[in-house]
Amino acid sequence: MKRTDDFQARRGHLAGLSDQQLHERFWRLADQLVDPLLKMGREYTSPAIERSVLLRMGFSSLEARQLVEGCTDQQLLAHGAGHVVYRFAKAQGLDIRQAGLKLATGEHWAQARELFTGGAAR
Repeated sequence: MKRTDDFQARRGHLAGLSDQQLHERFWRLADQLVDPLLKMGREYTSPAIERSVLLRMGFSSLEARQLVEGCTDQQLLAHGAGHVVYRFAKAQGLDIRQAGLKLATGEHWAQARELFTGGAAR
C-alpha cells in the first residue's frame, strides 16, 4: 500500500538521525512544550486553586477554606497551601491531616511561617 500523503517529504529533516538522536530530540522538544506550563504553575496560584489542592489532600471544603485564609493572612499562599501543610506536618512529626487541622484551628501559624521565612515575623 502506498501512502498518498507527504509523510516522506515532511520527515526529510529527521531521516538522517539515529534512534538516540531522535530520542534526545523528542525529549528536548517535550521540555520546550512543558517548560512554560511549569513556569506558570510555579508563579501563579489563587485561593481557588489552593482550596482544590487541599480538597485532594483529604480536607473538607470548610477546612480547606480555613487553611487558605490562614495562608493568605500569613502571606504564605505563594508557597502553596498544600506545601505549607506538608512542611508543617514533617517539621512537627504529624500526619498531614493532623497538621492541617491544627493550622485550620488558627494555631501554630508562627511555626509554619518560620519554615518559609526563617522566623521573620510579618
